[in-house]
Amino acid sequence: MALEEKDKARLQFLARIVEKEARHLRITDQRFFAHPFTLQRARQLENDTDQAERADAFVARFGRLQDSLGDKLIPLYLRGLGEKTGAAIDNLDKAERLGIIPSSDTWLTVRKLRNQMIHEYIEDPEILVNALETGHHFVPVLLEVTQTLLDDMLTRGWLTPKKA
Repeated sequence: MALEEKDKARLQFLARIVEKEARHLRITDQRFFAHPFTLQRARQLENDTDQAERADAFVARFGRLQDSLGDKLIPLYLRGLGEKTGAAIDNLDKAERLGIIPSSDTWLTVRKLRNQMIHEYIEDPEILVNALETGHHFVPVLLEVTQTLLDDMLTRGWLTPKKA
Protein backbone atom coordinates (compact mmCIF):
# COMPACT_ATOMS: atom_id res chain seq x y z
CA MET A 1 0.00 0.00 0.00
CA ALA A 2 1.30 3.43 -0.91
CA LEU A 3 1.43 6.03 1.83
CA GLU A 4 -0.14 9.41 1.27
CA GLU A 5 2.50 12.15 1.08
CA LYS A 6 1.50 13.73 4.40
CA ASP A 7 1.65 10.35 6.15
CA LYS A 8 4.98 9.55 4.51
CA ALA A 9 6.39 12.91 5.64
CA ARG A 10 5.12 12.30 9.18
CA LEU A 11 6.55 8.77 9.16
CA GLN A 12 9.94 10.08 8.00
CA PHE A 13 9.88 12.75 10.71
CA LEU A 14 9.04 10.17 13.40
CA ALA A 15 11.74 7.85 12.07
CA ARG A 16 14.33 10.61 12.50
CA ILE A 17 13.02 11.34 16.00
CA VAL A 18 13.08 7.72 17.23
CA GLU A 19 16.50 7.16 15.71
CA LYS A 20 17.84 10.15 17.65
CA GLU A 21 15.99 9.15 20.83
CA ALA A 22 17.37 5.60 20.57
CA ARG A 23 20.92 6.91 20.14
CA HIS A 24 20.55 9.20 23.17
CA LEU A 25 19.02 6.44 25.30
CA ARG A 26 21.84 4.04 24.36
CA ILE A 27 24.48 6.59 25.40
CA THR A 28 22.75 7.47 28.68
CA ASP A 29 22.17 3.80 29.46
CA GLN A 30 25.85 2.97 28.90
CA ARG A 31 27.04 5.88 31.03
CA PHE A 32 24.61 5.46 33.90
CA PHE A 33 24.84 1.68 34.11
CA ALA A 34 28.61 1.44 33.68
CA HIS A 35 28.36 0.31 37.32
CA PRO A 36 25.36 -1.50 38.82
CA PHE A 37 22.70 0.81 40.18
CA THR A 38 22.51 -0.22 43.81
CA LEU A 39 20.52 0.95 46.81
CA GLN A 40 23.64 2.77 47.98
CA ARG A 41 23.87 4.68 44.69
CA ALA A 42 20.16 5.49 44.87
CA ARG A 43 20.53 6.94 48.35
CA GLN A 44 23.45 9.11 47.18
CA LEU A 45 21.50 10.72 44.34
CA GLU A 46 20.23 13.53 46.53
CA ASN A 47 23.83 14.66 47.12
CA ASP A 48 25.31 13.71 43.73
CA THR A 49 23.94 16.11 41.15
CA ASP A 50 25.77 14.49 38.23
CA GLN A 51 24.35 11.04 38.96
CA ALA A 52 20.90 12.44 39.73
CA GLU A 53 20.88 14.19 36.35
CA ARG A 54 21.95 10.97 34.64
CA ALA A 55 19.14 9.09 36.38
CA ASP A 56 16.66 11.76 35.27
CA ALA A 57 18.05 11.64 31.73
CA PHE A 58 17.67 7.86 31.64
CA VAL A 59 14.05 8.03 32.86
CA ALA A 60 13.17 10.81 30.41
CA ARG A 61 14.86 9.19 27.41
CA PHE A 62 13.43 5.76 28.17
CA GLY A 63 9.93 7.21 28.45
CA ARG A 64 10.27 9.42 25.39
CA LEU A 65 11.41 6.57 23.13
CA GLN A 66 8.72 4.24 24.45
CA ASP A 67 6.06 6.92 23.84
CA SER A 68 7.34 7.83 20.39
CA LEU A 69 7.37 4.22 19.28
CA GLY A 70 4.20 2.96 20.89
CA ASP A 71 1.92 5.97 20.65
CA LYS A 72 3.11 7.57 17.41
CA LEU A 73 5.29 5.53 15.08
CA ILE A 74 3.75 2.06 15.42
CA PRO A 75 0.17 3.22 14.73
CA LEU A 76 1.28 5.24 11.68
CA TYR A 77 3.42 2.33 10.47
CA LEU A 78 0.43 -0.01 10.79
CA ARG A 79 -1.76 2.38 8.79
CA GLY A 80 0.94 2.45 6.14
CA LEU A 81 0.65 -1.32 5.92
CA GLY A 82 -3.09 -0.97 5.41
CA GLU A 83 -3.91 -2.18 8.91
CA LYS A 84 -6.84 -0.65 10.73
CA THR A 85 -5.60 0.99 13.91
CA GLY A 86 -7.53 1.28 17.12
CA ALA A 87 -6.96 0.95 20.82
CA ALA A 88 -3.33 0.73 21.92
CA ILE A 89 -3.62 -2.96 22.88
CA ASP A 90 -5.05 -3.80 19.45
CA ASN A 91 -2.21 -1.96 17.74
CA LEU A 92 0.31 -3.78 19.94
CA ASP A 93 -1.25 -7.15 19.12
CA LYS A 94 -0.93 -6.35 15.40
CA ALA A 95 2.66 -5.17 15.87
CA GLU A 96 3.45 -8.43 17.68
CA ARG A 97 1.82 -10.51 14.94
CA LEU A 98 3.95 -8.66 12.37
CA GLY A 99 7.15 -9.22 14.37
CA ILE A 100 7.69 -5.53 15.14
CA ILE A 101 7.58 -5.96 18.92
CA PRO A 102 8.54 -9.12 20.84
CA SER A 103 5.14 -9.33 22.55
CA SER A 104 2.32 -7.02 23.47
CA ASP A 105 2.64 -8.21 27.08
CA THR A 106 6.32 -7.18 27.14
CA TRP A 107 5.43 -3.81 25.64
CA LEU A 108 2.73 -3.24 28.27
CA THR A 109 5.29 -4.12 30.97
CA VAL A 110 7.68 -1.54 29.51
CA ARG A 111 4.90 1.05 29.45
CA LYS A 112 3.93 0.33 33.05
CA LEU A 113 7.59 0.54 34.04
CA ARG A 114 7.91 3.89 32.30
CA ASN A 115 4.96 5.17 34.31
CA GLN A 116 6.49 3.80 37.52
CA MET A 117 9.87 5.43 36.83
CA ILE A 118 8.28 8.77 36.05
CA HIS A 119 5.77 8.97 38.90
CA GLU A 120 6.81 6.78 41.79
CA TYR A 121 10.55 6.64 42.11
CA ILE A 122 11.24 9.90 43.93
CA GLU A 123 9.90 8.73 47.30
CA ASP A 124 11.45 5.29 47.72
CA PRO A 125 15.07 4.40 46.82
CA GLU A 126 14.23 0.69 46.63
CA ILE A 127 11.51 1.34 44.05
CA LEU A 128 13.97 3.52 42.17
CA VAL A 129 16.63 0.78 42.08
CA ASN A 130 14.14 -1.83 40.92
CA ALA A 131 12.58 0.45 38.30
CA LEU A 132 15.86 1.70 36.85
CA GLU A 133 17.50 -1.73 36.78
CA THR A 134 14.41 -3.17 35.12
CA GLY A 135 14.40 -0.27 32.66
CA HIS A 136 18.05 -0.97 31.89
CA HIS A 137 17.08 -4.58 31.19
CA PHE A 138 14.44 -3.42 28.67
CA VAL A 139 16.61 -0.89 26.80
CA PRO A 140 17.68 -3.55 24.24
CA VAL A 141 13.98 -4.23 23.52
CA LEU A 142 13.34 -0.56 22.73
CA LEU A 143 16.48 -0.34 20.62
CA GLU A 144 15.62 -3.53 18.72
CA VAL A 145 12.06 -2.37 18.01
CA THR A 146 13.44 0.94 16.75
CA GLN A 147 15.88 -0.79 14.42
CA THR A 148 13.29 -3.29 13.19
CA LEU A 149 10.90 -0.49 12.27
CA LEU A 150 13.58 1.64 10.61
CA ASP A 151 14.94 -1.31 8.61
CA ASP A 152 11.47 -2.32 7.42
CA MET A 153 10.53 1.24 6.47
CA LEU A 154 13.77 1.53 4.51
CA THR A 155 13.05 -1.75 2.71
CA ARG A 156 9.55 -0.52 1.83
CA GLY A 157 10.97 2.69 0.37
CA TRP A 158 9.32 4.85 3.03
CA LEU A 159 12.75 6.14 4.09
CA THR A 160 15.74 7.10 2.00
CA PRO A 161 19.07 5.43 2.71
CA LYS A 162 21.59 7.48 4.65
CA LYS A 163 24.67 8.64 2.86
CA ALA A 164 27.88 7.18 4.22
